[in-house]
Amino acid sequence: MIKQLKKITATLSAAALLSVGAQQALAQNHDHSHAHDAQAPAQLTLNNGQKWTTDDSLRKGMSRIRDALSTQLPAIHANKATTKQYRTLAKKVDGQIEFMVQNCKLDPATDAALHILLGEIIAGADAMKLKQGAEAREGAVKILLALDKYETHFDHPGWHGIQHGH
Repeated sequence: MIKQLKKITATLSAAALLSVGAQQALAQNHDHSHAHDAQAPAQLTLNNGQKWTTDDSLRKGMSRIRDALSTQLPAIHANKATTKQYRTLAKKVDGQIEFMVQNCKLDPATDAALHILLGEIIAGADAMKLKQGAEAREGAVKILLALDKYETHFDHPGWHGIQHGH
């Protein structure tokens, strides 16, 4: 697990430095113990019909991402969020991804499911960092949708999602 975490941390750092899509780098460099169909992206599923367990670090990180997005949601929905607001939000999201990766104590199956979700959040943060206008907004929406998936697939006592309308 420690080796995987170091590899993930290095991958995330390299992606940030090289402005490479972190989701692609994570997928290419993360060591999975099971085979994936190269043509189809991995799909987030339940754990034999049950929500995946969470640990304290995961719950804290996801709550902080939700809270950061919640503060910017009115501007995002009104299409009034600035490039600076998107980039600041992306930086907060990246910080929480790093926190979760460094403090992960999940079993391998739960970790693999989490990485599918984190890949979506990382892609959203990358769009907010590297794009402007509607494309940056799409990154925020991608994170919002990932938070909905988190609520559906992960057991986080007391979790409340973000109220949004589409």
